[in-house]
Amino acid sequence: MSGLIIWTLDWVPEGPRGFVRDLRLRWACEEAGFDYSVSTVPFEGRETNHLDSQPFGQVPMLSDGDFQIFESGAGLIHLARRSEVLMPRDPAGEAETLQWTIAALNSIEMVTVPWWFLEVTGAPENHLVDWMKSRLDHMERVLGAREWLAGGQFTVADLLMVDVLRVEKVRAFGTRPATEAYVARVTERPAFQKAYLDQMAHFASCD
Repeated sequence: MSGLIIWTLDWVPEGPRGFVRDLRLRWACEEAGFDYSVSTVPFEGRETNHLDSQPFGQVPMLSDGDFQIFESGAGLIHLARRSEVLMPRDPAGEAETLQWTIAALNSIEMVTVPWWFLEVTGAPENHLVDWMKSRLDHMERVLGAREWLAGGQFTVADLLMVDVLRVEKVRAFGTRPATEAYVARVTERPAFQKAYLDQMAHFASCD
């Protein structure tokens, strides 16, 4: 595969570094051994300066030849369809990978992100606590029974689920040993470490 370009911001403050979602695409490319480059859009004016590529003014975007894809989940699925490292080729393994990839976005991240936002903004009450606990308890049960989410191997579903679960406040929400072991195991992978350090260096170089 050639011509892959991951688009992100040229700079962000220290707080979000290591969590900007171009990391997910960097990580997937590192796992699959794809060559890629990184291009940027300016942080200043980011809400409106690339609406032709991302209708919500966010990052990342992924360019692959004539294709340009926005939303990190869509980009991950696009990459996974081109690598058995990221998604098995048998129909059952592929279906299982896709369902857990969507679950990471729809069943877990859609709860953890608003819960986290209410926590960090100091809301007097966080009415998402019970919902958050329920979803994380379900994941603990699943992870207590298997090493990987799909196909008996590391897949893009694990990549995405761990990127959702590795947020410090989420990891500190209750005691879930199977989940913590899973996050630690996956974030020790060389591909994650390289993608993470590359993103940190990218933003630091623009300080």
